Amino acid sequence: MSEVLVLVDHLDGAVRKPTYELLTIAKRLGEPSAVFIGPADKATEVADKVKAYGAEKVYAVDDAQIKGYLVAPAAEALQQLAEKASPAAILIPSSVGGKEIAARLSIKLESGLITDAVDVQAEGGAPVTTQSVFAGNYTVTAKVTQGTPIITVKPNSAAPEESAGAGSVEEFTPEISEAAKTAQIVASQPRKASGRPDLNEAAIVVSGGRGTGGDFEPIEGLADALGAAVGASRAAVDSGWIAHTFQVGQTGKTVSPQLYIAAGISGAIQHRAGMQTSKTIVAVNKDEEAPIFELVDFGVVGDLKTVLPAATEKVNERKG
Repeated sequence: MSEVLVLVDHLDGAVRKPTYELLTIAKRLGEPSAVFIGPADKATEVADKVKAYGAEKVYAVDDAQIKGYLVAPAAEALQQLAEKASPAAILIPSSVGGKEIAARLSIKLESGLITDAVDVQAEGGAPVTTQSVFAGNYTVTAKVTQGTPIITVKPNSAAPEESAGAGSVEEFTPEISEAAKTAQIVASQPRKASGRPDLNEAAIVVSGGRGTGGDFEPIEGLADALGAAVGASRAAVDSGWIAHTFQVGQTGKTVSPQLYIAAGISGAIQHRAGMQTSKTIVAVNKDEEAPIFELVDFGVVGDLKTVLPAATEKVNERKG
């Protein structure tokens, strides 16, 4: 059975949920092999985590010569590893950095690339992807026809399934060119902790729009009760009510949670493009003619400042 390489999504060795989702998908396609690009002293710890989700092998790439640069060195490392392992496919998290690594890798390997997949299945021995395109108006299936399939997958596209793997660690030392080191990170600042899950990875997202009037307290209250991330529409961001990092939409972040709650959001195409692949969508809006109601699973016509606090109270009662 051919290997399927999975790029590990982590923060200083702390493995993130999309990695386990990709390993679950990789098992459909072949033998999962995790690729950890990070501190050498974290490799064993990472291997212990990913082998619980089926990783038979863990390629450990010490990031000592890569850290401090942008994505080009990581793409070179993956290229050299792919040439050595001849994988059946390469799966990468569909983040901003992940998609840039995938694009560079595609050129280096002269292979086809599919981005933002929401499902990957094996058909006829080859991976076939499902994508939501043209702002979510169409669902398409696609497959790579040249080279090694390189696929970036959106978070929450698969439920992580535990399955014991060997998790044997194999060190791999790539040769990084000087050309890959021409863009360097000169300063960084840790993001202020909110205590909420990351918007890209959250299983539940509660978003607010123009209907909040700038008061995101009901949004945040329900989000905290549900253990959800907070999102926002472009209108709310453009009004200066909330930072751009919370924006969901075509010019913001694309999310695909299990549950998406849109409160006070009309449902403009710009916003729909960023959340339409959510598994279950709930909308709260005073305007019963709002376009958002066209794509929801459940709709509530009402004032979010009344509906959301009531919902928060009921959630807290059930939790208690």
